[in-house]
Amino acid sequence: MTNEINYLGLEKEKLAHLSLPLAIFAASFAAIFIRFSNVHPIAVAFYRMLFSSLILLFFIPSYIKEIKDLSRKEWIILITTGFFLAVHFAAWISSLQYTTVASSVILVSAHPLIVSWIGGWYLKERAPKKIYVGIGIALVGLILMVYSDYSISEWALFGDILAILGMVAMAGYILRGRKVRQDMSLVPYAFLVYLTSTIFLGFFSVGFSTSFTIYPVREYLIFIGLAIIPTMFGHTVYNWALKYVRAHLVSISLLGEPIGSSILAFLLLYEVPPRLTIVGGIITLLGIYLCTKYS
Repeated sequence: MTNEINYLGLEKEKLAHLSLPLAIFAASFAAIFIRFSNVHPIAVAFYRMLFSSLILLFFIPSYIKEIKDLSRKEWIILITTGFFLAVHFAAWISSLQYTTVASSVILVSAHPLIVSWIGGWYLKERAPKKIYVGIGIALVGLILMVYSDYSISEWALFGDILAILGMVAMAGYILRGRKVRQDMSLVPYAFLVYLTSTIFLGFFSVGFSTSFTIYPVREYLIFIGLAIIPTMFGHTVYNWALKYVRAHLVSISLLGEPIGSSILAFLLLYEVPPRLTIVGGIITLLGIYLCTKYS
């Protein structure tokens, strides 16, 4: 029996590693969907989380007992995780109005340094020292992109600042999620985090009076697309992997998203980033490779 449990655990860990590239590809479509929308960024974030919650709601009846058995501490972790996710989406989606897809997505994906640093004492998952070489190289690339946007316009720099805020919130989301996912099934975890995030985004949008407006059918199709592709096949797969893969590795794998988003933006939006942004992206890609190699 012990051997069977160990064997299944090993297989799930391997599957978690293999699932990360799929999640990266799916998540790369998020910025493209958002660029196609004409709705306020907070409303986009609100409906993305709302439809994601509704999709998972169909599976919740099988997990009612697990939800009822959650402790007060677990509820606090879930609520704060949902808050971090709400801030992440609100800040990052807003950043796409001011800066390029490449800059926005790469900056928001620069959270491995925070996750690796805080995760050492918060999760007792100290990352190998060699990993910081890759992270350092990636950050050099990110700095080049911020400088590139600053030279273009102040609004582009403002978009970068929003993306960085989204990056910090994403680090909190990953760290808090890893804490509770060890003892909780994927479906109730994702449902409660997405639902909590929806509620927070609803409060955020009150000042803008945007989330509760009736939009054209086209916009709702975009919201549903965001919920299914980058959220269910992207973030939800990340959430599943958090139980079997160390938080810093999941965080580092997310650095592959900006590369995919930049390629899709070029192919679908005909958006060509500034030359310095491209150079920074290449340097960041090198950092990703080194981080993956030493993880």
